[in-house]
Amino acid sequence: MKQIWIVDDDEEMARAITLMLKLLDCQTRHFLNARFASKELLTGKKPDLLILDINMPEVTGIMMLEFVRHRPEWKHLPIIMLSSEATDVQIDEALRLGADAYITKPVSLDELEAAMQNAITKHGGKM
Repeated sequence: MKQIWIVDDDEEMARAITLMLKLLDCQTRHFLNARFASKELLTGKKPDLLILDINMPEVTGIMMLEFVRHRPEWKHLPIIMLSSEATDVQIDEALRLGADAYITKPVSLDELEAAMQNAITKHGGKM
């Protein structure tokens, strides 16, 4: 069973994604901000996939993406960016910085599953 971490300050959205991930037979953990998730990563715990909301106060999803990708031990951690915005500039920046997929809110189950499949296989894993 895959362990997925959701980093999103919107509790309602995180609950919706958690329910979808349960349908995909995944365990989840929700963090209200990137700081808490980063601290947990630094303790040595690591999910099978990370879903990062872009627009969060203090530490944005983009900032956490950069933090994760600059650490060799997390180089192959699949990361999906999540946002209510989908400008070409924002999508290009996220992908350039190492995101494996970019999905927009509201998210459908099929879209989430496809993004997860692509992100995990990109790093040599299997769903």
